Amino acid sequence: MANRFEQVDEIVDDAIALILEQRADGQWAKVFCPKSALPNLGEDKTSASMAPKDALSNAVKLANEAKAPIVVIDPDSVWKKEWGELYRDGGGLDET
Repeated sequence: MANRFEQVDEIVDDAIALILEQRADGQWAKVFCPKSALPNLGEDKTSASMAPKDALSNAVKLANEAKAPIVVIDPDSVWKKEWGELYRDGGGLDET
C-alpha cells in the first residue's frame, strides 16, 4: 500500500510540512517543522531548499522521530504519484 499524505494550503500546527515549489531553476522543496511538533526545538525551523524527493525523505525521517503527521503544500503541482497518494481532507484522492 502506498503512503498517503494530506495536501493543505498552509502550515498546520503540530505537523511537519513539506513545501513544494516550481521555480525558474527547477523544482524545489523545503521541510518546515513547528516547535510544537518537536518539543526540543526552541523555535520553528525551515530547511534549505533541496530536491523534492530528498525533502520528502527528510520530512518522513523527522515525522517518525517527532511522531507527527506530514502535510504537503503544493501550489505548483510538483507532487509525483510515485511518492505516494496525495489527498485533501475529506478522504478523496487528489488527481493532480
